[in-house]
Amino acid sequence: MNIRRCAAALAAVAVIGSSAPAVAAGTAPSPSGRPSLPAGLYGGADPKYDGVWRQSLALLAQHTAGVRPAVKAVDWLTGQQCADGSFAAFRAEPAHACDAKAMADSNSTAAAVQALAALGGHGAVVGKAVAWLKSVQDADGGWGYMPGGPSDANSTSVVIGALAAAGAEPQDVVKGGKTPYDALLAFALRCSGDGGGAFAFQPDKKGELAANADATAAGVVAALGQGMAAKAGGAGKAPACSDAGGATPERAAANGAAYLAHAVAKTGHLTSALPGAAAQPDYGNTADAVVALAAQGGAGQAREPLEWLEKHAGAWARQSGPAAWAQLVLAAHATGADPRDFGGLDLVKQLDATGPAPQAASTKAAASAKAADSAKSGGASGGTWWFVGACLVAGIGIGFLLSGRKNKKVG
Repeated sequence: MNIRRCAAALAAVAVIGSSAPAVAAGTAPSPSGRPSLPAGLYGGADPKYDGVWRQSLALLAQHTAGVRPAVKAVDWLTGQQCADGSFAAFRAEPAHACDAKAMADSNSTAAAVQALAALGGHGAVVGKAVAWLKSVQDADGGWGYMPGGPSDANSTSVVIGALAAAGAEPQDVVKGGKTPYDALLAFALRCSGDGGGAFAFQPDKKGELAANADATAAGVVAALGQGMAAKAGGAGKAPACSDAGGATPERAAANGAAYLAHAVAKTGHLTSALPGAAAQPDYGNTADAVVALAAQGGAGQAREPLEWLEKHAGAWARQSGPAAWAQLVLAAHATGADPRDFGGLDLVKQLDATGPAPQAASTKAAASAKAADSAKSGGASGGTWWFVGACLVAGIGIGFLLSGRKNKKVG
């Protein structure tokens, strides 16, 4: 969360295009006639295809901003876990045991691990989820979206992030003599030729690799041993693609960053399009690219796409919901930008508003907020206080689960 396929597109339509939330299986109408969604869930759209994913991103983003999520929001996520440790995209009746219809997947499970590991206090849930992920590792060292499916760059990347978040060394998780990094490097394109330095989602039917910007952003972060809440790496010179020194995760990360830097150089953003449609800005993948560029080469490498998002991404996030707000918060986190003043938007407040009211902000976050407000008002009191695909819908990405994981070129 290829996983984009039409199911993911249906989720994107539900999140992005509907004026009223659809009724999820197992939900009941409220007395007003409006559909009733599970208590604790972020967002008002049908969670059938992305409930665990968007919940995990929201909780993770809030954590990076110093916000303590509502207990019922965290409980909703932990309550989605199956007895074997896995997570499905959404379970309408979590009191019932999981069966074949639950369709557990690597992406939902890995996203939940990253969120719950960051929050702390959920060692048993995280441990069972990591054990399940290890149990469904492919022989090439990677993961596909569904257990037993062929590995892809995005799924392998989000699992690497989960392993790292849980304190496991990804290089020590071996299947058939192969590590997750072996699988990831198999998707990396050499520097010569079209799309040089990028990662492919999967080989095509002929076994050939094609550059995919979403897979590249995911691959860069994973190759560096980080997850969705990646932090900025050491500042360095502009990334350049090179095949010197052989294939290593570090080299692949630098090459992937060079591809992304080139892709955003002219406009400040990535683009995407359905077949036969005009290319449009891809906000979700651009946010992921910001995280990747910052993680590989420091915040300065992501300055242009970050500034573009600050100017243009507000309307997209309002329309798309909690996962989109979370992506922007994570982009701000990776670059050291202020998520409470992101092009004039308080991303944290917007994200908070999509779910149950969080607990009081941490002391550190509150102190930072007061200091910033004091500076903005010249030391006066009373300032505003801080609070936190092949079937892609054209031009509108929503991150690993709902943006560009499709078998087409994006750039």
